[in-house]
Amino acid sequence: MRISVTGGFGFIGSNLVEKLLLANHELTVIDDLSTGVKSNLKLDIFNFQQISITDVSKLEKALEKSEVIVHLAARGSVPRSLLNPVATHEVNATGTLNILESARKNGAHVIYSSSSSVYGANTALPKNEKMWLGPKTPYAASKLSAEGYAQAYGESFQLPVTILRFFNVYGPKQRPDHQYAAVVPKWIWSGLNDQPINVFGDGTQTRDFTFVDTVVEIIESAINQKTITQGAVNVAYGNNISLLNIIDMLKKYFPNLNVNFQSPRTGDIQASQNDPKLLKSLFPNVSPTDFASGLDQTVSWLKDNGAKFQDLPPILD
Repeated sequence: MRISVTGGFGFIGSNLVEKLLLANHELTVIDDLSTGVKSNLKLDIFNFQQISITDVSKLEKALEKSEVIVHLAARGSVPRSLLNPVATHEVNATGTLNILESARKNGAHVIYSSSSSVYGANTALPKNEKMWLGPKTPYAASKLSAEGYAQAYGESFQLPVTILRFFNVYGPKQRPDHQYAAVVPKWIWSGLNDQPINVFGDGTQTRDFTFVDTVVEIIESAINQKTITQGAVNVAYGNNISLLNIIDMLKKYFPNLNVNFQSPRTGDIQASQNDPKLLKSLFPNVSPTDFASGLDQTVSWLKDNGAKFQDLPPILD
């Protein structure tokens, strides 16, 4: 198939592109490289378009022959959205609308990556897709807005749409080197560089972590099966892993790891855990990687590939 991947040089995107290339799809990778890492992929085996999803004319041209668009490009991070909410909206909400408009012209199947942050103020556990949503930050609001547009285009224009609501994805190729990095790579990076880790809160916060290979397998299944969703599908398997658990596991790799506890951050939630019933019904052949195994693979990858992050430009607020 002719498949386009936005954010293809990013964490999930680059892992997905490598997997899709093995299946001999004709790929277009769209990325403005504002946060993506060029060395994540070999440039000579797909069509690369260095453009922003906010650039309507260039985006439409890049997507005009696509049969499937996997939309992973986003302006990530809750703290970053608090510093610049308008920029977050322009990329995450308006950028997604631009993707959908382009898809509407050729009927492409759009697979959109949302976030569990849309639950926000709803503290009930485990999460399921029928619960009310309460975004607490501009980032969460932008992702929910894009979810709404994706669902509306599916209903209004019969556009084939799949909405995948990611929880906490981790694994190889996730950037560890900047102020908005996710907790798992950031803490591994600190351990590798003999630096202390910072915990915002008391460490009892829990998250439902999903290894990136599992996420890639779900996306590939959605492409091959042309899975169409009515609303969003939560992508997480019911893990209940605390930050303190992760610290204990990391001390097996870094026995001298120092921990600094700090005040909680605005927008952070205390607990997150999914009920995977719907996910398992749609993708019954996907078997998730357990956290310990995924963590081991992530540590090994960063040990072997950490040098590629040494001289990257900073991520702007």
